[in-house]
Amino acid sequence: MKESILKRMKEKGMKLTRQRLAIVDAFVEQILLHPSARFIYKQAKKKYRGLSFSTVYLTLNQLSQRGIIKMLEFDQMENRFDGTTNEHINLICKGCRKITDYEAPPFLQAEEVAKKAHFLVTDTRLEYYGYCPECIGKTPSRSG
Repeated sequence: MKESILKRMKEKGMKLTRQRLAIVDAFVEQILLHPSARFIYKQAKKKYRGLSFSTVYLTLNQLSQRGIIKMLEFDQMENRFDGTTNEHINLICKGCRKITDYEAPPFLQAEEVAKKAHFLVTDTRLEYYGYCPECIGKTPSRSG
């Protein structure tokens, strides 16, 4: 994953500075967590002491704007970053707030929707909210 991100950064004209390398390392090390900028900052700062939070946030935004990673924006919790840019479902636990990627069977593709609806699709995101296996035992019984 790291090599893929670095290759795409170069292709998109982004310089591979020491700060950016520390940020990419921290992101890739925690990629399954869909980490927040604050979490990546804390991890990257261990490798590059002079790193600022604004540099981390700016770099993550640049990676997102260039389609290298995805920013997941939320109303009720901190924005998170996703290394999987293809269409998939994000399973979001309402207990621990963990986000898990789930590769669903093929569903209606953005290109098909765009063509049929005469709509310019710029981004897709599908989320299911519920409880992960660790949190199921901690919550009252839920139906539906």
